[in-house]
Amino acid sequence: MIAYRVDVADTHSHHFRVTLTIARPDAEQRLSLPVWIAGSYMVREFGRHLSGLTARQGRRDLPIEQLDKTSWRVQCTGLAALTVSYRVYAFDHSVRTAFLDARRGFFNSSSLCLRVEGRDAEPHRLGFGRLPAGWRVATAMPVAPGGLGLAFEAADYDELVDHPVELGDFWRGSFQVGSVDHEVVVAGALPGFDGQRLLVDARRICERQIAFWHADAAPPFDRYVFLLNAVTEGYGGLEHRASTALIAARRDLPRERPELAGGALPDGYLRLLGLISHEYFHTWNVKRLKPIELARIDHQRENYTRLLWFFEGFTSYYDDLMLLRCGLIDPARYLKLLAKTINAVATTPGRKVQSVAESSFDAWVKYYRTDENTPNATVSYYLKGSLVALCFDLTLRQSGASLDEVMRGLWQRSDGGPISEADIVEVLGAVAGRSLARELNDWVHGTDELPVAELLQSFGVELRPERAGFAAGLGLRLSEQAVSGVQVQAVLADSAAAAAGLAAGDELLAVDGWRIRRLDEALAWVCSDQPFDLLLVRDQRVMTRRVKPDALSALAHTVSLHLHDKPGRAVAERRRAWFES
Repeated sequence: MIAYRVDVADTHSHHFRVTLTIARPDAEQRLSLPVWIAGSYMVREFGRHLSGLTARQGRRDLPIEQLDKTSWRVQCTGLAALTVSYRVYAFDHSVRTAFLDARRGFFNSSSLCLRVEGRDAEPHRLGFGRLPAGWRVATAMPVAPGGLGLAFEAADYDELVDHPVELGDFWRGSFQVGSVDHEVVVAGALPGFDGQRLLVDARRICERQIAFWHADAAPPFDRYVFLLNAVTEGYGGLEHRASTALIAARRDLPRERPELAGGALPDGYLRLLGLISHEYFHTWNVKRLKPIELARIDHQRENYTRLLWFFEGFTSYYDDLMLLRCGLIDPARYLKLLAKTINAVATTPGRKVQSVAESSFDAWVKYYRTDENTPNATVSYYLKGSLVALCFDLTLRQSGASLDEVMRGLWQRSDGGPISEADIVEVLGAVAGRSLARELNDWVHGTDELPVAELLQSFGVELRPERAGFAAGLGLRLSEQAVSGVQVQAVLADSAAAAAGLAAGDELLAVDGWRIRRLDEALAWVCSDQPFDLLLVRDQRVMTRRVKPDALSALAHTVSLHLHDKPGRAVAERRRAWFES
């Protein structure tokens, strides 16, 4: 048994203390800490937050030798239990690492729990010392025998690091879907938070997804926990085998407001429900059905795969679609969300440079390390991957099949386990009744435009062009703040702004001699399609650039999606099946 005791050492300095006990250690016992966390494809160097490592066997202090940035070695004597103690600095508000202050604690064990090399397959026990008054523990990790809610046990190290832990005086509620118990834990919510509304809506999502994957069978888990941290500003999630860690803005949580009952969901709350839907779908699509390269996680280095377009992109396709299918939004609202994705990809010049397969492989050095050139050199495997899923789904539905069948077919083929691109090609072909290898090669490994417009039109969905915003049409991505002014964050390739010589970091001061605090203010005295003089500051130098808007640029236009009023019986039936099945 490998045992960890976690103590809240100092909430004000944000430190946990961890005590690791190893029965029968090796003579040269090696220890290491992961450098990344599954689901977030970037080396994050968790070891930088460890300090004060000490080791003992009985009453004897032992030296600890650091071998590299994330591993250590202890020379042991005999088989007496080895005890290693250390502190962990925890002040990261994200879902990926660890956090501790006077109100709340949170951690992934990949940030706190040293791996005992050679002993990964043994049971791992996680216990807690005395917690601050009123604090409780929430996790999907099974309670250890006799643990009484303060000790938990994982079958091995991989399971240990796949169960995040929430600590504090939080709100919690529960619901059941079939044989599966679900718990929702919310920290940091404002007074008036409508927890019951969140439970009802989350339950609808979970019911629909379980039915999607297991119409006639029980899911491969019997308990699931949503850990939601409400903050002033924030959004994101990280999937785990029986839980998810979420972060959202407090204002986006449902409020106890009777006048909104039965009305359209606020945009912020809808965004939160989409996040819940996304992370819950991952319980199948990436945590069990997974890239063959990630069948066994190597915690000490990058784990490369070219399949994130499928596991993240296809999950992104289904997250909003599930909101439609369970009745939380109507078709018009769904098409509005879909149009947002279409426009986001269309205004990313990097889609012509990088395929989604390359984007998947490069995630370790590009996706999580964005800079001013990112939109010109990369494409999101989330966004374009979701459009690839859309194209496959609509293509299949033209012949009476669907992507739903492909997802379930892959689950059955792999027995809910690792798959390769060859598996995807084979199941696509089996469902379609013909090979779709050429389409997959073009859409996934190529950089040509996807046939989104044509496919949507065949389902009675009209694409209507609309004028892009002033800054977007010029190819500018801006930060506009009262104090810092108008700052250029990125200049898109082949745009009017690029042709004018604008650059990231420029501060925009005036248009045709008139001061601006937001670029759109200039529309009061200039025409959006006419040239103008832009006064700016770059590296303390004031200069003027002549900007010539290009009305024919793809950046100057976006699209909105609308249901055709009279699509015809066959088209209407295909569209209904897409929205409802």
